Amino acid sequence: MLTQQPSTSPTPATARTLDDLVAYFEGDWVPLKDAKVSIMTHAFMYGTATFEGIRAYWNADQGRLYGLFIREHVERIRKSARILLMDPIPSVDELASIVVETARRNNFREDVYIRPSFYKSTRAIGVKLHHLEHELYVITVPFGNYIDIEKGVRLQTSTWRRNADEALPARGKIVGGYVNMAFQKSEAELNGFDEALVLTPDGHASEASAANLFIVRDGTLITPPVSDDILEGVTRAAIIGLAQDLGLPVEVRSVDRSELYICDEVFLCGTGVQVSPVIEVDHRAVGTGQIGPISRQVSERYFAAVRGNLPEYRHWLTPIDQG
Repeated sequence: MLTQQPSTSPTPATARTLDDLVAYFEGDWVPLKDAKVSIMTHAFMYGTATFEGIRAYWNADQGRLYGLFIREHVERIRKSARILLMDPIPSVDELASIVVETARRNNFREDVYIRPSFYKSTRAIGVKLHHLEHELYVITVPFGNYIDIEKGVRLQTSTWRRNADEALPARGKIVGGYVNMAFQKSEAELNGFDEALVLTPDGHASEASAANLFIVRDGTLITPPVSDDILEGVTRAAIIGLAQDLGLPVEVRSVDRSELYICDEVFLCGTGVQVSPVIEVDHRAVGTGQIGPISRQVSERYFAAVRGNLPEYRHWLTPIDQG
């Protein structure tokens, strides 16, 4: 089994309702219950918004909350906003400061999820991107494991293909595009699996419903390229660097579906799934059908790093002082 620190503090902060949490909403910090939009809001009607998912990890021994890859996520949301014709957008420093301050004001002592989102705020009917106003919100909520990583993940190849970049930009975290992932995820779970393996329109393995993909063959980590309609994952980039630090070779190339049937190991990575080893694909055991040694090595080092226990990875983290 994987070994990691608990996903939440053993002594969490005093229980609060979601309504009582503090959110950043349209220029001010307000109780979450007051962060409301009209049903006429363009983003609500058409999905014209972009978002980021950012984790912050509580280290109980140090009594400190660490935001993970905050600047990298902020840089990516600014790029996604550009794709959606949103201008102007605050600077990286301004956005990072808002993210940190929102988490600080909630005084968390447990693992949390932070979601900043730029959304088309104009109240209007009409499918378009131009000549619409936009606003920003940031919410933070307690958050443990998105998927059960201890037992290993079972994948099913989805009948729903990944949206191609020329149809809906895959490298942007565009809210409306996540309906594509919802079809994939629900299909897999309703069929008794944990996650979906999603193929590109030409049949290459792209990613999971909301996670990047790695396979291991003969000691080499292999991950699909950004040209195979993947999200340019922040965690994916970190795992590539971490693997290289461990002396593990990494290859970026297209992956055939059948390679997942014969490879030695598979794991998923992303803000939500973190590092999640895969033990089965389409009713076929991956390797021995147990969590593999490279997946375990990468996972354990990753979890040690995100909780601030490895000094060489402190540059991944932003300490968040409690209010």
